[in-house]
Amino acid sequence: MASAYVLSFMFVLTQYLLLNCASAAVHNHQVDTQERESDGSFRARDFEHYGDSGHHSEFDHEAILGSVKEAEEFDQLSPEEAKHRLGDLLLKMDLNGDKMIDRPELKDWILNSFRKLSQEEAVERMKEADDNRDGVVSWSEYLSDAFGVDSEEEILPEDTGDTGMLVHEEKQMWAAADANGDGTLDIDEFEVFTNPEEHEKMHAFLLAQTMREKDSNKDGSISFEEFIGDRGGHDKAWMVAERDKFDHELDADRDGKLNAEEIRRWIIPDNDEIALEEVEHLFASADDNSDGRLSFPEILDHYQQFVGSEATDYGDHLMGDHFDDEL
Repeated sequence: MASAYVLSFMFVLTQYLLLNCASAAVHNHQVDTQERESDGSFRARDFEHYGDSGHHSEFDHEAILGSVKEAEEFDQLSPEEAKHRLGDLLLKMDLNGDKMIDRPELKDWILNSFRKLSQEEAVERMKEADDNRDGVVSWSEYLSDAFGVDSEEEILPEDTGDTGMLVHEEKQMWAAADANGDGTLDIDEFEVFTNPEEHEKMHAFLLAQTMREKDSNKDGSISFEEFIGDRGGHDKAWMVAERDKFDHELDADRDGKLNAEEIRRWIIPDNDEIALEEVEHLFASADDNSDGRLSFPEILDHYQQFVGSEATDYGDHLMGDHFDDEL
């Protein structure tokens, strides 16, 4: 009987592990390229933190690790190894060496993670654009990658690339990102170009693009009707929700239209605000004694919230909750 049970258990365990491996292979970490919401604003880094299915921990892990690839790697680690590696990170996060992580330390760490994620995104994007693998992207290589052409002469005035910008707008941004003026973009310059929402010196170009697309009467502001644009045709509930967003979230001075500063706040995510919200989220999850600081043991006790360890979850659960009890 025991032997039959063990064989039955091993079969079930194998199925769990196979399912778990498949789940890990399609885990929802991904290196993002520049994306926008349907209204034209740039997607915030935490845009998938909470979804229809609830809380998605992938954002938490990437905010701590600063790398999609490392987050995927942690998903495959045992709990022991995940805790060990997290412990090493805590020593770097703990700037004053008191074995505690306070809110400013965690916020600084998360903001640095955002910068690292942007760099990682640029590296992935550069692999696609740098045809001759010389470590820089030329304007012609970018045209080929983004527009599918060899020269500007092949692009129509109304054609747009991956960013939704016209070619002359792209070229202005290229020149602004080309810090040394050599006509090519190295990885740091390319990161500025491909993540313009992350760099204040590029915001004027994004504002100009939005005004071109939205300000149909060219009065230098955006009305609610212009904000909706060709997104109309939804049901009444959607229109009411958009009106409420426009009036109470975007139109800060309540004058019925969006000025340049209001448009900037609308289209460009505030990483500082996102980092603060993530700090509060992690503190709510791990500050067990509510003292306003996270001790190393508190963080390690909640390691799955911070870095994850998905590979053994199902097997450990099955072994711990079923196998031992039955035997």
